[in-house]
Amino acid sequence: MMPVFLATRIVLQKLKFSELPEVLKAPVYEQLKDNGVEFLVDEEYPKKEDK
Repeated sequence: MMPVFLATRIVLQKLKFSELPEVLKAPVYEQLKDNGVEFLVDEEYPKKEDK
């Protein structure tokens, strides 16, 4: 329920993805992606890890 709420806030431009706690970024990103608005993510996500 919280990821849906936060994704809605991002769509409405009341919140930025970069302001989310790290633990909530994955589920919120999935919500944004499922709704076709992952372009609203204002940082590189998922982060690429150096190997």
